[in-house]
Amino acid sequence: MHTHDVTVTGEVVRKCYVSWDDREPEREWAGLVHLSRESPGPAPTPIAREVEDGRPVVVMSLVPGEPLTGTLSAAQSKAFADALRRLFAVPVPEDSAERANGAQAMRDHVREWLAEDYDLTACQEPDTVKTATDRAVEWLTAVHLPARVDSVIAIGDGNLDNVLWDGEVCRLIDWEEYGASDLTYEIADVVEHASSRLTRSLDVDALLDTLDLDASQRERLAVHRTLLACFWLMMLLPGNGGFKRNPAGSSEDRARHVLELLR
Repeated sequence: MHTHDVTVTGEVVRKCYVSWDDREPEREWAGLVHLSRESPGPAPTPIAREVEDGRPVVVMSLVPGEPLTGTLSAAQSKAFADALRRLFAVPVPEDSAERANGAQAMRDHVREWLAEDYDLTACQEPDTVKTATDRAVEWLTAVHLPARVDSVIAIGDGNLDNVLWDGEVCRLIDWEEYGASDLTYEIADVVEHASSRLTRSLDVDALLDTLDLDASQRERLAVHRTLLACFWLMMLLPGNGGFKRNPAGSSEDRARHVLELLR
């Protein structure tokens, strides 16, 4: 869904949102301001908030680099893990609202969406996708999500297109989902995102080892990974946006992954 337009003039970026409705500009501005105070460098610097033709605008500095694409090199993987660790070390404001699409809201929405009647005839393996969808709805109905334990600042989007690599370091852009979250939910958002999962561009095991999670965190991560895998199964069903944007067979790939997680 188109939510904003971006224009770049020199070293300045103007991000003009379509509307105020979902609070994206408020979250993005709050995130950039907080990060510029507590940990300047890994995100754009906030410059101004404006209104253009009745639409909210966030003005920020241009971040150098190109999105991470393809299989990550060892240097890119290390820089990405460093960026995540630096983000997770940023203090969380006491009055910080939850990120957009937090775990509980995600579970409720995905359960509702997956329970809808989909025409799966466009899938290569309709039976596999149907089995995964049914199993996912059962799991989403029964699961008790873990409480937030390790509160962290969240960018709220695991898309590697939002990670810019300049040859040395990784920086993060697009903060419209910003807020507080649990560490393991944010890691799950990264490792289950279609931008890396479908192409296997991210060495998940190596990343998790680098982040040095303890046994309790890995247990919570397993639940959150399954939740977000179910979300991407839903997104990759016929009629939803991910089905059109990704190669044929993506629905089946995600369905098999969901079934593996639910074993």
